[in-house]
Amino acid sequence: MRLLNAFYTILLISICSCAYENREDEVQKNQLCEPLNMSFSENIKPILNSNCVSCHNINIANGGVNLQEFAQVKKLADNGKLVGVINHSPGFAFMPQGAAKLPECEILKIETWINEGAQNN
Repeated sequence: MRLLNAFYTILLISICSCAYENREDEVQKNQLCEPLNMSFSENIKPILNSNCVSCHNINIANGGVNLQEFAQVKKLADNGKLVGVINHSPGFAFMPQGAAKLPECEILKIETWINEGAQNN
């Protein structure tokens, strides 16, 4: 009986410590993603360059979309298409096409930038 109690105690401690570590990871992830005062040049352009510009640039403007230039990005930000495609919202083509959805932090940064006026800063 003592052995069984010891087993359950160890099992309970293991489960609780895993849950605690997961919560710590989640809190740390949220702390790393603080999209305040988003800048087009410092925050948004790098996300677009890493995930979008290979297919949506001056030379290859798939779907007629060029995300290398601020004016095009601003137009898509203002009409809601940018948020629709990156959030994989119904009625929008999911972007990046054929790839996983952007990380939530990157989406949040883009949404924050748009909500802050989508400035060319």
